[in-house]
Amino acid sequence: MSKLIDIRLKFYSNLPLLVGLCLSIYFSYHSVSGHRSYFRLVELTSSLQQKTDNLQSLGQEYAAIEKKVVMMRPDRLSIDMLDEQVRYILGYNGIGDIVVISN
Repeated sequence: MSKLIDIRLKFYSNLPLLVGLCLSIYFSYHSVSGHRSYFRLVELTSSLQQKTDNLQSLGQEYAAIEKKVVMMRPDRLSIDMLDEQVRYILGYNGIGDIVVISN
């Protein structure tokens, strides 16, 4: 009976250490592989960088298209831009133009 009491005393005296160890293991595991872990942070950061680059390239495309639209407005009509768009959209060619078709 005294051995049982000694075992209980050792268990209860080491219980805070055991609980601390379990909590430490639990939080360490979830900080590495959980939903809000370090690896998820790295993944989200790289995804954000890719989307930022994509947004920047789309912004540049938008600016180029906006520049063409401004040049095609009736109050600022650019003859060169009009000629370029007619040739591109309608397929008209000028006299003496050389047409190169590539696949």
